[in-house]
Amino acid sequence: MQVTQQAKEDALAPLLRQAFRPMFLFGALFSVLAMALWGLVLSGAVSLNPYANVVFWHQHEMLFGFVAAIIVGFLLTAVQNWTGVRATHGYPLLWLTLIWLAGRLLMLFGGSVPAVLVAVVDLAFLPTAALFFAAILLKAGKLKNMFFVPVLLLLAVCNLLMHLGVLLNQFHFISHGSTNAVWLITLIMAVVSGRVLPMFTANGTQTPRVQPVAWLDKLALGSLWLIFALHFFLLVQYIPSAVMSALFAVAALATLVRLVRVRFWVTLKVPLVWSLHVAVAFIPIGLALFALRYAGMNISASTAIHALTAGAMGIMILSMMARVSLGHSGRPLQPKRLMTLAFMLIIVAASVRVITGGWFPVSALGWYSWAIAAWVLAYGFYIVIYFPILTTPRADGRPG
Repeated sequence: MQVTQQAKEDALAPLLRQAFRPMFLFGALFSVLAMALWGLVLSGAVSLNPYANVVFWHQHEMLFGFVAAIIVGFLLTAVQNWTGVRATHGYPLLWLTLIWLAGRLLMLFGGSVPAVLVAVVDLAFLPTAALFFAAILLKAGKLKNMFFVPVLLLLAVCNLLMHLGVLLNQFHFISHGSTNAVWLITLIMAVVSGRVLPMFTANGTQTPRVQPVAWLDKLALGSLWLIFALHFFLLVQYIPSAVMSALFAVAALATLVRLVRVRFWVTLKVPLVWSLHVAVAFIPIGLALFALRYAGMNISASTAIHALTAGAMGIMILSMMARVSLGHSGRPLQPKRLMTLAFMLIIVAASVRVITGGWFPVSALGWYSWAIAAWVLAYGFYIVIYFPILTTPRADGRPG
């Protein structure tokens, strides 16, 4: 769809022509840097003086530095297809990118900077992205996807809670903000994967598209909304553990059945699709681990959380970036073979983190180093392969 004049398009730096370009590139670069630094901190090789403390920095930055950047890049790219209106580009996109970058620098080097300044700069990113996203929908008069605006703002509230925890020295605010961010992002993953996975599977394998089952989708997404609401409004403490275990079990089963119906086994020759199936599979795994934890089994919250973060988020982001970067740059959906290795490495990284953290805690620290190395290699491969794609014009000459 021709949405801008070609002369104006040619005057733009390719990196600023669509949001996925800077957000995916810098987000991937940041994840490599952040994970490498975290590994060096765990090994005692380096000492950091970030905003708050190094544990807070790792926890916050993987959610609100890395994951948030990719979510924004995806949404501000997809909205152009949804509306036919040119999405955020040029100077507004540059401004958004600089806000994000300033937040990352202040979080990393902010140990000697006024905490309020760090918080204000970091908190500006998500509301600004939500404003840009809403403006495009309103301009097009297509409000179907306005759902994502309050979701982005809720994610900003979770970020605010984490910063208030630092500013007011209240640890439970930090925990509340980070936990609810995980539930909210898990919900986003469930919504987006439910929309795209059947289509990607059908198109990638040349097989019939599996049609959704309305009651199953409502059960899966409704249970996730309920989990988020119970945590966000601090109601979990009033609910018996057996009831919470049952709720998580229902959510796990519903999301698993929803995934199995899309037929993973037909995708084994299509890395861009099977990698996304594996990513989505970590959602019911994480939910099941929480169900077992509430049922009294010795499973740490950290292990269950990392099934959703290192697992579902880490794998899904790499898979979606690999696909979106090709499709929206006018290239065939045929990634280089090295990306298949990258997908395998990120799956190994997530699996090692969950398995060793849950069942081999004594030797977990050593295994974490291998998981971190696998993550760094996986996202490093993405950067090497996709840097020329993200920084050059579309292959088909179209805008974007």
